Amino acid sequence: MTAVQQRIPRRAKSGEASVYEQITRDITVRVSPSFLPEQSSRERGRYVWAYTVEIENRSAAEVQLISRHWIITDALNRTEEVKGAGVVGEQPELKPGEAYRYASACPLSTPSGMMQGSYHMVTPQGDAFDVMVPQFSLDMPGAQQRTN
Repeated sequence: MTAVQQRIPRRAKSGEASVYEQITRDITVRVSPSFLPEQSSRERGRYVWAYTVEIENRSAAEVQLISRHWIITDALNRTEEVKGAGVVGEQPELKPGEAYRYASACPLSTPSGMMQGSYHMVTPQGDAFDVMVPQFSLDMPGAQQRTN
């Protein structure tokens, strides 16, 4: 088994969102994006997606999420990088077997795009490493989808 494994997104049952999953050093990251039509406006060129992230610690060590790094790309290949401490104002600690879930949102000026990134983690012993977040699609229902 390699240190990083990526699973192809699975299509959930009809009407449910796709779930994207990636494993780094026995830390599993799952992302489920969904389009928010009530916060979006084609006339204003604003398209908003919510995404739920679950981070599951399947390793034998406790880990703490210290920071995040996102790469957001719209349909015109314009890229924005977002870096910061923690996620949604928290720096969660995960003991072996624990999971942490949070929700956030991302606006774009195009009806499709994609996101990917990483979380910087550290163990109580000071072992620091990055956990990869799988690339996931942001596609407005009915829009031409991008190939990841």
